[in-house]
Amino acid sequence: MTASCRFCSAPLEHVFADLGMTPLANSFVEVDRANAMEPFYPLRTYACERCRLVQLEQFESPAAIFSDYAYFSSYSTSWLEHCRRYTEQMIELLDLGAQSRVVELASNDGYLLKHFRDAGIPVLGIEPAENVAAVANEQGIETLVEFFGVANATRLLERGGADLLLGNNVLAHVPDLNDFVAGMKVLLNPGGTITMEFPHLLRLIADRQWDTIYHEHFSYFSWLTVREVFTAHGLRLFDVEEIPTHGGSLRIYGAHAEDPREDTPRAAELLERERAAGLELTATYDAFAGEVAADKLEILSFLIALRREGRRVAGYGAPAKGNTMLNYCGIGPEIVEFTCDRSPHKQGRLLPGSHIPILAPEAIAQERPDVVLILPWNLREEVTEQLAFIGDWGGRFAARAPKLELLP
Repeated sequence: MTASCRFCSAPLEHVFADLGMTPLANSFVEVDRANAMEPFYPLRTYACERCRLVQLEQFESPAAIFSDYAYFSSYSTSWLEHCRRYTEQMIELLDLGAQSRVVELASNDGYLLKHFRDAGIPVLGIEPAENVAAVANEQGIETLVEFFGVANATRLLERGGADLLLGNNVLAHVPDLNDFVAGMKVLLNPGGTITMEFPHLLRLIADRQWDTIYHEHFSYFSWLTVREVFTAHGLRLFDVEEIPTHGGSLRIYGAHAEDPREDTPRAAELLERERAAGLELTATYDAFAGEVAADKLEILSFLIALRREGRRVAGYGAPAKGNTMLNYCGIGPEIVEFTCDRSPHKQGRLLPGSHIPILAPEAIAQERPDVVLILPWNLREEVTEQLAFIGDWGGRFAARAPKLELLP
């Protein structure tokens, strides 16, 4: 059967990257279930020839993926600082106050909304993961446990719309893209603003960030394509920022189509830059698969050489991108003995597929590995600062940047 584009319904025929069969990237395994069967699904991305949306087929329902989720936003200090600065910027830019209302889609554990709340601005979170939403509600941040779309946007509108409607790293996680964006049109107040953040497809291609592909990410957006998606639902993207998070992301600014705000020069400039980079050409997407396969060989050669030299390798972090790399390359505990993560929700479990044990960060000092492989390479500055002590025994860091190598 030929899959069809989740935005424009055109048939999907061009493979962008085929990363084999892998488990869901955040389906961590309990130790007592190590010998049980794990479901694996094709991790194959397509590029739509009509609208250029890069996307995965859907093999699991959002409820199966997100209802009990292991990712909590509050365990990265650099991400928390990014969100604090964002709230300050939005309060000033949009003149938000007690008369305003901020609604966050996929609000996680309340890590961001608490800043608006502390500034006296009414907030509401919408988060499908019940275990994560419970943490936010315990902190007094009202959070509804549900998936967002037209139906619940219409219901929520009875309580009032949103003056700022935001979502960080959620747009890519939505299988029914049209229903989600149409829901934002419903909930946004006249004169209101939408901001969404997501990894930038241009950076994914240029820096070979194929490990940011995993089943929980259904779509990968360029500025060219995301503008089309919002326009189709009566919304207009009038501004965009390029931000460093997650290896290079976009923060888009949207409003109702009739909003008087003019498009910014940087919005027009990015449009032209993406065209110049070939994001309207099928050949650009077709060429990426070969680069992915070449990277796999380099990664395996690098890690095998370390082990043959007798060096012990441990990981740091248990991010989705790390699980994509490990599973695509077939790397297990025989190469990376263990990994460490600050989140207690991951500690004591096994990485999906590879079954590499996840320990607390203290294990680095106890085990003294020769090389620490930073799996969340987008946080390498944060990690190298936190673990600078590995230099005491001659330890080195390694990370993709985009080539996997030892860091100076």
